[in-house]
Amino acid sequence: MNADIEHLLRTEAPQVLGALVRRFGRFDVAEDAVQEALLAASRVWPADGVPENPRSWLIRIGYRRMVDLLRADQARRRREQEAGAAELAMQEPARRTGPAQETDDSLALLLLCCHPALSATSQVALTLRAVGGLSTAEIAHAYGTTENTMGTRISRAKQQLARAGARFTPPTDTDRDSRMAAVTQVLYLIFNEGYTASTGAQLARVDLTGEAIRLTRMLHHASPADPEVTGLLALMLLTEARRPARTGGHDELVPLDEQDRARWNADLIREGTELIDSVWSRREVGPYQLQAAIAAVHAAATSPEQTDWPQIAALYLWLERLTPTPPVRLSRVVAVAKAYGPARGLALLDDLNRRFHLDQDPLIRQRERAVRAHLLQLTGDAAGAARLYREAASLTGNQIEQRYLLDRAHRLG
Repeated sequence: MNADIEHLLRTEAPQVLGALVRRFGRFDVAEDAVQEALLAASRVWPADGVPENPRSWLIRIGYRRMVDLLRADQARRRREQEAGAAELAMQEPARRTGPAQETDDSLALLLLCCHPALSATSQVALTLRAVGGLSTAEIAHAYGTTENTMGTRISRAKQQLARAGARFTPPTDTDRDSRMAAVTQVLYLIFNEGYTASTGAQLARVDLTGEAIRLTRMLHHASPADPEVTGLLALMLLTEARRPARTGGHDELVPLDEQDRARWNADLIREGTELIDSVWSRREVGPYQLQAAIAAVHAAATSPEQTDWPQIAALYLWLERLTPTPPVRLSRVVAVAKAYGPARGLALLDDLNRRFHLDQDPLIRQRERAVRAHLLQLTGDAAGAARLYREAASLTGNQIEQRYLLDRAHRLG
């Protein structure tokens, strides 16, 4: 399928889903109807051309499929009254599908997916699927679980929404904080999946990072006083600023210390730094603000040698105390090694492995081996480093990462 059509379908899918959920109120059935509409478009548009109003086209097909699905569901459950309501949704003049309103339902859909009836894990998984457009396999990778397990979890989440009668309604004061926390976690995961894709021939997926930034801007506009939302947006912008320098002329991976910093996006760095500076002096500092502060330290260095690694190591220690997760712990290892030498980094990594088994954690076991390989290389253990580089390469589905790691191993013999 044409890449432009694929991008258009990914962009329009949340809007079509939002329109169907708003009218019919059945998230579980609406998502199936949207998938049917997208499949129809993928067959028709390459041959007949993209319609003048693609969103209206998709909504019209989705509506028809929605009615078919509801009829079948209602026949099974003998819900004749609901079947009549579904018919009205198509027959009443006020509810007929004319041109689609140019409204963006993405944020409302995010809040819907973060309904309090769902567990935090289900909120994130469902939103990544419905709004972020990630496949079940990609979401499973983000959570370090199998595709079948994640598929079951997403199906159950949709059923829970149906039982809860979830609608397009704003969060109440009592659940706003928890739903906003889930939304920020979702956006963070979408951005991370886009910045380093879990599989495929490209290092990054710009469509996902762009969508995460767009939605986070929207969230920041709606909640400008929320320091963690501000911190998250700053983190994304400062990280995205480095993307042009992450690959070379032959699509090879370029590590941070070897990047041409003149290729970093100065406008994004300026905006991200101003955002984190605007909230850094507040009394409470959260995980996203700390990560943005770390990214700002990197952005402030005009060369690798000027990077304030002791400050970064201290910030990661602070972050680890707030969020003691395996990725944060491993990142602190890197910072400590940069600040105080590879031997100290290896000692810290050994200690964390003894206490927390980072080398066995499905989320970071690949990166743990890559980090250890690099530190072993710096301490002169070429054979051990080569072995671990190859092992790390076997654990990633991203082809650019694989090539980089195997090349490092090959150079060591």
